Amino acid sequence: MSKQSPSEDESSTPAAEGGVAAVDRAFAILAAFDVSSNSLPLAEIARRTGLYKSTILRLMSSLERAGFIRRLGDGQYAVGPEPLRLAQIYQTSFRLRDVIYPLLESLSEASGETSSFYVRENDSRVVLFRVEPKRAVRVALHEGARFSLNVGASGKVLRAFSGTSDPMLSIVREQFWATSFGERDAETAAVSVPVFNAAYELTGALTLSGPAERFIQEKVATACGLLLEAAAKATLALGGDNRELLKAIERAAQEG
Repeated sequence: MSKQSPSEDESSTPAAEGGVAAVDRAFAILAAFDVSSNSLPLAEIARRTGLYKSTILRLMSSLERAGFIRRLGDGQYAVGPEPLRLAQIYQTSFRLRDVIYPLLESLSEASGETSSFYVRENDSRVVLFRVEPKRAVRVALHEGARFSLNVGASGKVLRAFSGTSDPMLSIVREQFWATSFGERDAETAAVSVPVFNAAYELTGALTLSGPAERFIQEKVATACGLLLEAAAKATLALGGDNRELLKAIERAAQEG
């Protein structure tokens, strides 16, 4: 983030709509830190935020008292312990279902197919959540159902992004999606994409499945786009980095 000129600083820049300018600036200071820059000198914080050093020092006093910032022995600043306490509260109150289930409902409504979220358990893939469409002919899946990890679109995704070194899965890792046609059931087809958490570890696989005759090339392209968009939202909501998924969306759109 480039440094702003004095005319662009707090003297003339309004707070975000409905916000408080001082609070917005305090959050900007916290946002200046990242994993690769876990301690910063005052000058670098000023460069990254575009704020005057005098303003930063005033806000630092409040942030330090509240435990959000700590000053190191060499004069640099680092994030304090308070965000960790808040993160633990968030983790305690957070449920994966709250993020995934609404996305599954949207996917099923938009596609007219069964949407599901698979997780890996040893050598099996398990349906953790699923939503069925409002149509007579559909793929019926039950939450808790267990299938082989070696077949199906979701099985490919779960293996590709959980350390399996099978070279046959390299294309899945490159494009961030997988398909299957009649692998588990001769009349069923599916498209699946990965969802990641804050540590960029695989959380599970979002999947759309239905009768194979409905999964023509155009349907696969549409399903792939819907799933990647949902996976990007889920990954972001789980605290993860969704940039690779956003790139995959762009590639899929160009290829489609």
